[in-house]
Amino acid sequence: CYTKDSVDYPKIAAETCEKVQGGQAERALLICGTGIGISIAANKMRGIRCAVCSEEYSARLTRKHNDSNVLAMGARTLGSELSKSILEVWMNTPFDGDEKTVRRVEQINALD
Repeated sequence: CYTKDSVDYPKIAAETCEKVQGGQAERALLICGTGIGISIAANKMRGIRCAVCSEEYSARLTRKHNDSNVLAMGARTLGSELSKSILEVWMNTPFDGDEKTVRRVEQINALD
């Protein structure tokens, strides 16, 4: 959203995740007050693996082990410098892609 006006985060999650689903974006960032509500909405969408992260360690592991394609963060729970650091780690961490992690991501996708 581009204003300080209140918006319904499920709509923002859907509009953003549709771009990932349609191939217009490889990954996406979603932000709401805590990151929780918008991540719940995002994870309702087929093929979306959204993780809420509040520190770099989880951001790294959700990319390496879960091939997360959407990151959610909380605007009211994180400072701007920590948010930037989490996003940088998440964007720069590749998926392991080993047999175990691929199998598990396929199992997650089968739940759609």
